[in-house]
Amino acid sequence: MAVALDRRKFTADEFERMAEAGILGENERVELLDGEIVAMNPIGPNHAWRVNDLADAFAPLRDRVIIAVQNPVRVHEHWVPQPDIALIARGAARGRHPRPEDILLVVEVAASSLAVDRDVKTPQYGIAGIPETWILDVDAERLLVHREPSPIGYALVRIYGRGDIVQPLFAPNFGVDVDAILGPNDTSE
Repeated sequence: MAVALDRRKFTADEFERMAEAGILGENERVELLDGEIVAMNPIGPNHAWRVNDLADAFAPLRDRVIIAVQNPVRVHEHWVPQPDIALIARGAARGRHPRPEDILLVVEVAASSLAVDRDVKTPQYGIAGIPETWILDVDAERLLVHREPSPIGYALVRIYGRGDIVQPLFAPNFGVDVDAILGPNDTSE
């Protein structure tokens, strides 16, 4: 017989206070998803190198954006994920985690986390109004580019592969080489 349990969702404010109070360790890999504190997968070497390659790919834009690597963003009241890369507009308010109005682009690197990144986190980024989210699908060697945020997620998804160049919406004259962020063909997690 299944027993129904009442769950209490945490708010972003409560989650942030837990971190400030030391209830959540500074190096503890957790994020707040739909009001629940969720443990994140350990970072494997292939994942780490893809994040490094993404940070390098966006480095020429440093005069226009802050490149946040695996830092919290406050998407809305019950969501504080830690995307692999968030490009934050210069001039964003300091002293708080970036909000959707501060975020130009979110990138998630997905190896073992594809289902969560694609089906759980990305729709919330769109609902919050973040203009663009990319998912680097390491295993399938493709980049899923989500645009046109809507009340149910993103209305447009395009798939890019090796040999393609992608321009972020906020920097249409800047191209990211998909080969460069996918890395060599022979890597493993």
